[in-house]
Amino acid sequence: MALMITDDCINCDVCEPECPNEAIYMGPQIYEIDHNKCTECVGHFDEPQCQQVCPVACIPFDPAWRESKEQLMLKYETLQAAAKS
Repeated sequence: MALMITDDCINCDVCEPECPNEAIYMGPQIYEIDHNKCTECVGHFDEPQCQQVCPVACIPFDPAWRESKEQLMLKYETLQAAAKS
């Protein structure tokens, strides 16, 4: 499953640069996560980096977007291949 940013976000700007897939972006009110780019840092790190740096713990797993570790790894590989092209 991908991650999501809740309304508790304080727009502190620490999560965006931590995302290795550039899945985090500024939305109309708060930061948001592009589910198509979020791999929960699978392929990059052992744990989601945005969750590690968030000072208000507003980045939970999105229960509406479930993916297995295998699916996340495939998404990671696809994103990496696209970045090299």
